[in-house]
Amino acid sequence: MTIKDCQPQAVFSMFEALAAIPRGSGKEKKVSDWIVSEGKKLGLDVYQDEAHNVIIKKPGTAGYEQSAPVILQGHMDMVCEKEEGLDFDFETDGIRLLVEGDFLTADGTTLGGDDGVAVAMMLALLAAKDVAHPPIEAVFTSDEEAGMNGIRALDCTKLSGRRLINLDSEEEGHILSCCAGGMKSVTSLPLDWEKAKEGSCFLELFLTGLAGGHSGSDIHLQRANAHRLMGRLLQRLMEKAQVQVAHVHGGNMDNAIARSCRAIIVCDGAQEATVKTEAALWLAQMQDEYAGAEHAMELQVTEGQAQDAVMKEDCAKKVVALLTLTPFGVQTMSLAMPGLVESSNNLGIVRTTKEAFTLTCAGRSSVKSRKEFLSRRLSALADLVGASYSEHGDYPAWEYEAHSPLRETMVTVYEQLFGQKPQVDAIHAGLECGMFAQNIAGIDMASIGPNMYDVHTTKERLSISSVERTWRYLQEILRNLK
Repeated sequence: MTIKDCQPQAVFSMFEALAAIPRGSGKEKKVSDWIVSEGKKLGLDVYQDEAHNVIIKKPGTAGYEQSAPVILQGHMDMVCEKEEGLDFDFETDGIRLLVEGDFLTADGTTLGGDDGVAVAMMLALLAAKDVAHPPIEAVFTSDEEAGMNGIRALDCTKLSGRRLINLDSEEEGHILSCCAGGMKSVTSLPLDWEKAKEGSCFLELFLTGLAGGHSGSDIHLQRANAHRLMGRLLQRLMEKAQVQVAHVHGGNMDNAIARSCRAIIVCDGAQEATVKTEAALWLAQMQDEYAGAEHAMELQVTEGQAQDAVMKEDCAKKVVALLTLTPFGVQTMSLAMPGLVESSNNLGIVRTTKEAFTLTCAGRSSVKSRKEFLSRRLSALADLVGASYSEHGDYPAWEYEAHSPLRETMVTVYEQLFGQKPQVDAIHAGLECGMFAQNIAGIDMASIGPNMYDVHTTKERLSISSVERTWRYLQEILRNLK
């Protein structure tokens, strides 16, 4: 079975075409131009801005010509993660799709179902001739995963709709009604170097095999963060074998839980056996600690590339302090909504250059003051070690509205179609709805989507049958929105 056998084919054929186009965050021109061309082929009203956002408008069908417009919204970019050593370039290669039972997945990379399935559904609706609906304003935003930069640049005066269905959710049968706000932070520690001693032994530590995941929807699962673990390992080896640190590198996206991390360390040749023994003992301890969440954790200790310089001891201690003390994971749980993560922080990217060691984090909270406190903690930690601290990409929470005619319609339609009540939920992950609420007064919003699993990882998969049900559900919602 291939994707050409998947139903609804109107949606999956669009997804297949989309998957062939490279579309990492910040590099969406090709996919944006393709969406524009699809809209123009249909003879629809198309708008594209300099940030590569696209708005395509389709008139209402017979009987809906005078109905209020409905905004459908999703983002075109994707998180780019691949298996270690895979020959694949996200800037030139299309995603290699696989069908495994009920799941659409990818060959060694992220799938891009987040949020490619929204793009595919919206394009399928724009092309459909047999779906009853009010006027549609389909909004395809860019650069969502890297900080919601597309929606920041979008001119919302181009939209007349005041009802919006976001299609960036990942759990069928759940109607999202609010989400967390967030921020990106960068801590940068200036580095001091010294010449490596003659005859030093260079070793590479490669921690890999971790589950990773989405830093919003998976942060409560207590999965390991490779950067935090590398800090713990370096701390142990500095104490037990007097190693020096030359390099630490890991992560590609601040909003993905780090699955792997590399470090290059330096030791006296006589200490090499001690390093390997201590590393093995440490790995066994970590595998025991995370036995319920991590099932493939491994640590490779191999010969490393020789380095001209290593970090001075005091500097290396500060690097380890940042890795081990930077907040990671759930920080607070909501008291108002039991079971909902209120605040979290993800240590997503670490880099070593000649000038500095940098850590990039994605923080989230549904409570503004909690987010501000997280910011202050990160800033205080930076101050303690003599690092600089900066923030960017701040986006607001989408706050719950008690009265939502759109949500009420969606609940009723779901009950009629599937014979059971949907769950009206909040989510800890960030959605662009908060930015729409900030820019369009009085907008009524809800978010839905099909079942997706392990997003932002190479195990990402999309349920084919769930896409079919969500497609029927979306059509029925539109039919009921006169």
